[in-house]
Parts: sequence; C-alpha cells; structure tokens
Amino acid sequence: MSATITIAPTSAYPLTVNRLGYGTMRLTGPEIWGEPANRPEALQILRTAVELGVNFIDTADYYGEDVTNRLIREALYPYSSDLVICTKVGATRRPDKSWVPFNRPENLRQSIENNLRTLGQEQVQLVHLRLMGQGPVPLEEQLGAMFDMQREGKILHVGLSNVTREQLEAGLALGPIATVENMYSYAQRTSVFSAHGDNPGGEEVLDLCEQHQIPLIPFFSLIHGLPKAGNKIAEIAQKHNATEAQINLAWLLHRSPVILPIPGTSSLAHLRENLQAADIKLSEEDMAYLA
Repeated sequence: MSATITIAPTSAYPLTVNRLGYGTMRLTGPEIWGEPANRPEALQILRTAVELGVNFIDTADYYGEDVTNRLIREALYPYSSDLVICTKVGATRRPDKSWVPFNRPENLRQSIENNLRTLGQEQVQLVHLRLMGQGPVPLEEQLGAMFDMQREGKILHVGLSNVTREQLEAGLALGPIATVENMYSYAQRTSVFSAHGDNPGGEEVLDLCEQHQIPLIPFFSLIHGLPKAGNKIAEIAQKHNATEAQINLAWLLHRSPVILPIPGTSSLAHLRENLQAADIKLSEEDMAYLA
C-alpha cells in the first residue's frame, strides 16, 4: 500500500501528496453553516493535521459560507510548499441554508476569484467542479469555463465531483480531469439519495479512475452507512484493536491505490484517531472478508 499518491502524474505539474488528507467541511457550524463552535480548536486541528503529515486539504467557499477558507488561511498561511489546497465550485448556499447550483461560467469565475481572495492564493492548485444534477447549464459549458481559467493560470488542475461514470467519460473527452471527488465508503459504494440530491457513489467510476490514473477522493466516508455495515467491519476492528471508522479508512486505502481519503472532523482527538488508520495493515484475508 503506497503512502503517497500523485495527482495528474503525466502532466507538466504533478502533485504528490500523502494518502490521508483532511476535509474541512465539519469545521463549520451546524448544517455546515456559520462559525465553528470552538474556533481555537478548529484552528488547532488544521495546524496539527499539517504537523502530522497531512498535505492535502479539501475545502469550498460555500462551506460556512467562506468559513473554512478563512480558517485555513488564518491557521496555515503562509502555506508550506508541499501543501495542496483543493476547493470546489458549482454550488452555493441560500440564506435558508439550501444548496443550489452556481454553475454558469460567470458564477464559476466568481467562485474561483472568491477562493483565491479568501485563501490568499494567486492560483488554486486543484478545483473540483461539483455537478448539481441535470441542470440547464451543459457540462461542456461548465468545464469550458474551468479550462479557460486553467489556461489563464488561475487553476492548476481541474477535477470533477458528484459525477456518474457517463459524466466522467464526457468530461475526459473535453479535457484533462485530474481527480474525482465522489461519495464512497466501505458501506456506501453506490449511488445514494441525500438531502443535497442524488449523489453518485465511487464504485461506478473507480475502475475508470484506475484506467486513467485519476485519484478518487471519497467524501462523507465516515458519515454514511457504518451503522448498517453489519458485523464484518466490527470483527475486523476488534482483530486490529481499532475503531470501525479506522477500519473504514484502512479499507479505502487498501481498496485501490488511486483512492485518497479526506476524513473530516471537528475534534482534535478524532483527527489523531483518523490519521492512525494509515498505519493499519489489512491482510488479503481481511480484504476478502470485507468484500
């Protein structure tokens, strides 16, 4: 099991990061809105993650809104040279906390400019275009705007989020797709309906990612499905003296070399626990039992 993964390995600007990242969404207030309940701890989580070797951080300007970007800048700026900050565009939040598409070319440009400003960057290293269902803006138009900003130097690499296999295939036909961020975990491997809409899972696109050396970045990997996972994951957890959440992360790391988990938490203790999952070695027998 490799400890690192390379984003866009065949490009002129590959990015190699350690294979556990950190997702910042849980640093916000309730319903992914507003400031964290414990701001000092949120800042310390970010600093500790980097101190413990995390060099891939996932964020979005619609977390909060703008809360996680501002926390990242306050905690980590000036950024270390090996830190990759990945953000998302294509959605926004209304005052009623609903999630809505924000994916017209002018919207995407506005989001990128906002991310650059709040993160204090001249270029975003990796941006996921989050697809919000079958809206009126064609994928070609959305990705076209992203590739335009990539040519302008505002974006280094373009990824896709919340995509089906067919959408990923369509995206690859339009230009280089560096990464995919989809819902995926041991207990949630295929599409699931959530409050945010129909979320494609990871299994539908994993083999395509492997074919094209595209890292698959699973989100919500610790939230959905573990209580329904049955006894198998609990048995393996007991065998390795680990938690079920740690086994879920270890399973992701062993499942495929292209998977880059980004477990999120608002607890410093849970951050340390999550990162310890990288040290768990699942045997072939373990993985076969968990299949």
